[in-house]
Formats: sequence, structure tokens, C-alpha cells
Amino acid sequence: MISGIIQTPLKQIHDERGKVMHMLRSSDPHFQKFGEVYFSWIYPDVIKAWHKHTEMVMNYAVPVGTIKLVLYDDRSDSTTYKQINEFFMNAENYYLLTIPCGIWYGFKAVGNQPAMIVNCSTISHDPKEIIRINFDDSSIPYCWDVQHG
Repeated sequence: MISGIIQTPLKQIHDERGKVMHMLRSSDPHFQKFGEVYFSWIYPDVIKAWHKHTEMVMNYAVPVGTIKLVLYDDRSDSTTYKQINEFFMNAENYYLLTIPCGIWYGFKAVGNQPAMIVNCSTISHDPKEIIRINFDDSSIPYCWDVQHG
């Protein structure tokens, strides 16, 4: 796992009326601070990559649909320098993924339905603290094509 990434299983409470899906509480040991919460929808086979925040820590959960989220560590002082991680996130495999600043990330919806990503970030959105490059930029050694196993 890339240094600084935290994967936290999340609780779902089911009963005959439906369910409650927990995400993040201020009393959780991995909670840092509140900036904003937003919902990002992504359509099937669309790739949203690559992004890197210089200040924001993200806390992602996926309550609807399925995404493949990919991380790349280009921090030269990191013990996981040049490491790539893939995560498949959905309601059946429900967890919180905490991504520290300085990590490249991207994601795409997997399957035939849109996916909703919820982010509880540590700061409000600020376009001056995000770096973006194209999903196929050669500086990140990752191919978004479907991998047949």
C-alpha cells in the first residue's frame, strides 16, 4: 500500500426499511478536519485522471455503482516511490479511502451504470492547489485499458 493511504472498512446497518451507510465521523481516529463534502458522478467507461492535491486530503467512499480508483506515488522521499495501487470501490465492498496530498489519483466507472463518489475533504475546493495531467500522460506508468485475467 502506498505510504499514507488509509483503507477503513465502513459499517452498513440494514433492516426491513432499508439501510444506513456510515462514512466519516469526527470521533474516528483517521478524521483530520472538515473542509467540504461533495458528490461526484462518473459515467461508465469515463476516465477522470490524473489529479494531485498539494494541500487537500480526500476521504472517498462509493455508495452507488463501482469505480476503479488508481493511485501513483511520485513523492521522491516516499518509501513507496513510483508504486501504483488499484482499488475497486462500491456498496458491496464498502470502505473509506483516505488519500493524502501529494498522491496522483484517477478513477473510472466500471460496469454499465454511473457511479457516485462521496468526498469529505479536509479543505474547501481551491483550484490553485490541484495539479492535473491527461489520463494517458507518459509520466505515470499506467494503462487504463481493461485488463483480462
